[in-house]
Amino acid sequence: MSGVFITGTDTGVGKTFVTLHLAEKFRRDGMDVGVMKPISTGPDKDNDAVYLKKKLKLDDPLELINPIRLKHPLAPYPAAIIQNEKLKIKKIFSAYKELSKRHQIVIVEGIGGVAVPITKTYCVADLIHDMDLPAVVVARAGLGTINHTLLTIGALIDSQVEVIGIIMNGFTGKDLSEKTNAKVIEELSGVPVLEKLKWAKPSS
Repeated sequence: MSGVFITGTDTGVGKTFVTLHLAEKFRRDGMDVGVMKPISTGPDKDNDAVYLKKKLKLDDPLELINPIRLKHPLAPYPAAIIQNEKLKIKKIFSAYKELSKRHQIVIVEGIGGVAVPITKTYCVADLIHDMDLPAVVVARAGLGTINHTLLTIGALIDSQVEVIGIIMNGFTGKDLSEKTNAKVIEELSGVPVLEKLKWAKPSS
């Protein structure tokens, strides 16, 4: 596997934290790891790509790690409209191709959930499919996650994306739903829960 796409059931679910976690884990296993944030929106100070580059001490230029940057904290489609910019999806594929030459594995972090619109007719699930990458879904651990996670997996399957696993974030083990959610999701989706992580938001 030369790459994996980290997507989530929602925005703010911890995709950046999980991307960093996996990058560090693969590094400990002796792998040369690169990361990518194809599209970012919002101020530079909140840019996940900048954070990952700094934390992982990557030499790759930011233009490769994050080829499309939009200044308004919105989904890419409305952010691009406000900015009067036409998104060039081909920039993502060429950047990923270059990063793949530089690293054994590239961990790609998505933006928002799988139905988030990049353009009027193209969403995150389409991007994952066109990048030909398997997906890991980051999901919250507590109440409500069954619905969100199953909907996300269903959308990915409909887009012909292979879902290789789920990482549940924000796990405390105290809530009753947390004790049953993973088993139910695995049973209903057929997708394994790879890890249950305690919540940790990225910090600068």
